[in-house]
Amino acid sequence: MSVLSLFQETRAQTVALCAPLEIEDYVPQPVDFASPPKWHLSHSTWFFEEMILKKLVKEYKIFNPHFSFLFNSYYQTLGERAIRTERGTITRPTVKEVYEYRKYVDRHIEKLLQENQSLELEELIILGCNHEQQHQELLITDLKHTFSYNPIYPVYKEGFNLTAQKNSAEGWLSVNEGIYDIGFEGEGFHFDNEKGRHKVFLHDFKISKSLVTNKDYLEFMEAGGYDHFKLWLDEGWSWVQENQIKSPLYWKNIEGKWHSYTLEGLKLIEPDHILTHISFYEAQAFATWKGARLPTEFEWEVAADQFDWGNRWEWTYSAYLPYPNFQIAEGAVGEYNGKFMVSTMVLRGSSTATANGHERKTYRNFFHPKYRWQITGIRLAK
Repeated sequence: MSVLSLFQETRAQTVALCAPLEIEDYVPQPVDFASPPKWHLSHSTWFFEEMILKKLVKEYKIFNPHFSFLFNSYYQTLGERAIRTERGTITRPTVKEVYEYRKYVDRHIEKLLQENQSLELEELIILGCNHEQQHQELLITDLKHTFSYNPIYPVYKEGFNLTAQKNSAEGWLSVNEGIYDIGFEGEGFHFDNEKGRHKVFLHDFKISKSLVTNKDYLEFMEAGGYDHFKLWLDEGWSWVQENQIKSPLYWKNIEGKWHSYTLEGLKLIEPDHILTHISFYEAQAFATWKGARLPTEFEWEVAADQFDWGNRWEWTYSAYLPYPNFQIAEGAVGEYNGKFMVSTMVLRGSSTATANGHERKTYRNFFHPKYRWQITGIRLAK
């Protein structure tokens, strides 16, 4: 696929994800960690304007001088930014103006690609597209979180559940003790946190071919899993107690039956569907209850070619740390991954909300252990 085609398809897909929305859906932000659709539409556009057009196009006329401040996320290099927790208060510019902004930037990027065939431009466009694909997933999961606050359980789109998958295999995969290569190798796009291919020693281990199901987790709940502190890390137990956690996110017990909010509305829990919307704390406690553990990210990567993945982001028992010889790039691009290498855990794989072609086995996703609004799941190891 040409870089131009990648750009056009990526930009069109973001707009397509917003097609089912009503104008009222674009703005609310009930929690600090999730952003409204209007902001995702704007920020992904800001990236192309700020990182490419302002840098490579002489006398480029920015669309709106306020947008650099409003739609910067965390790039200190690029100046001041709106407060993250207040993105939902930004009612102006309007949604109409945001779409005009996207079209304006798209025209200029397409024109630049016709005039400039440099490797630098190509790499920046590909990075921008992968950045936008990340925001496509966030747009959907953030929107679901916002919708979940609505007591009438709104439907985003019929047939767009994203959490109704079943396992295709069962049993355990055995991996022999040895020294293995970890990290990205070869051609193709990858993020800087995947670089630094290196060797790790692994002891013999087994890893499940299947992910934990709703039925499995219901058994944990019914056995008092949320009531026994010995199953939990101290920080996780504090999180459970302080937030009165009794079930996975979006689960609701209605007249004695467990339901889950989905993007198709409220649905009865299907026991054989793969569990989702689970925190690292819950994943670790469940694994302990089962007499197992979570795999490290290195075990996961070594075994990934031998089991199916892609339905859930899978928590690992690896802190998000730099690989050997990791280097932070110069400029704003260098703020993309490295500065978040603290207080977060690695997730591997991808999910049903991940853009096609965005997944690979060396991909290192990362979130704080308490978060569960992403489409996360559990794979056991021992």
